[in-house]
Amino acid sequence: MSVNPMYLEDFAPGQKFGHADEEALSADAIKAFAASYDPQPFHLDEAAAAQSFFGGLAASGWHTAALTMRLLVKTLPIHGGIIGAGFEEFRWPRPTRPGDRLHIEVEVLELKFSQSKPQQGFLKHRVTTFNQDKQPVLVMTGNLLVPRRPPA
Repeated sequence: MSVNPMYLEDFAPGQKFGHADEEALSADAIKAFAASYDPQPFHLDEAAAAQSFFGGLAASGWHTAALTMRLLVKTLPIHGGIIGAGFEEFRWPRPTRPGDRLHIEVEVLELKFSQSKPQQGFLKHRVTTFNQDKQPVLVMTGNLLVPRRPPA
């Protein structure tokens, strides 16, 4: 993967990107995130979590999403940063658990070149976050605002 900033012209439908980095989750990290942002018993307490829908401690879906974003920034060096322009799909097929190691795959689905703002366009993408067993824990499809390459 190039470390040079990427522009809309650098992408094509069907391209896939991944990154060697993984994000590991500990029970303490799960509880700390939940205490600040999603204080529900199944994210905070093992005994309560064991009696819940999840059957054990589970990370907040928003914690998984935040870790996915950190991996996305490492994976797609878009010029000017990653700017979201809306999601079409956002789902968690299974919980993220203590000890899970997460990695992502990004697939480019479509490019749209803006007519009204020719200096930019949109990249439709799907990000799948996998645990260490290659099971998806988050799937999101959305659009990114991406600059066009400036004229030479």
